[in-house]
Amino acid sequence: MQSDTVALVSPRERLVFSVKWGASAVQIMGYTATGFGWTPWNLYLFLIGVVGWFAVGALWNDKALMLVHLVALGAMIAGMASS
Repeated sequence: MQSDTVALVSPRERLVFSVKWGASAVQIMGYTATGFGWTPWNLYLFLIGVVGWFAVGALWNDKALMLVHLVALGAMIAGMASS
């Protein structure tokens, strides 16, 4: 099992590492913004995080990860468009 702290060997692995941790940090900021009622900034942060995790799913060829984040993205866009 590969740990995130193991030396990365390929540019693709470095890209995945950066995107997944960047997207995770942005989503945490989205949760924080929601907690403080900072609307609509929370939605913008979540959009960035969801797109980032969709990209990770695509890079990993993980269809489940892609599906979850594609549905989340669609729901968020639909909700933002209707308000």
